[in-house]
Amino acid sequence: MIEEPGTLACTCAHVADERKAEQIVVLQVGQLAFFTDYFVIATGRNERQIRAIADEIRARVKAAGRHIVGIEGTAESGWLLIDLGEAVVHLFSPRARELYDLELLWGQAPETQWQQVEPLAARADPGRAL
Repeated sequence: MIEEPGTLACTCAHVADERKAEQIVVLQVGQLAFFTDYFVIATGRNERQIRAIADEIRARVKAAGRHIVGIEGTAESGWLLIDLGEAVVHLFSPRARELYDLELLWGQAPETQWQQVEPLAARADPGRAL
């Protein structure tokens, strides 16, 4: 099965949506940045929600057979970043989202309609009976 570009980023957006994140945006930054192709930006209402969104994204990425390059920041700081290589997920508190305003900073990047992209499925474990 051939995967469409941006599927990993859109999967993260779907996960954030499932965990009730707000203001979810997926930006195609590949033409503007050398370090990634997509930014996923979402807002959690509080530290607990930000942590829950991050935990579920990490679990779903691993279940899909993908690797996490790194994690920076904390829910307590208001900005948690998950680097997936081809996509970087930014989870913000409302205050931090307004302060850093990544959409303005990366305003030339086109937005992806993540709702229209099918999320990645968990990879089947060959040693496990279905």
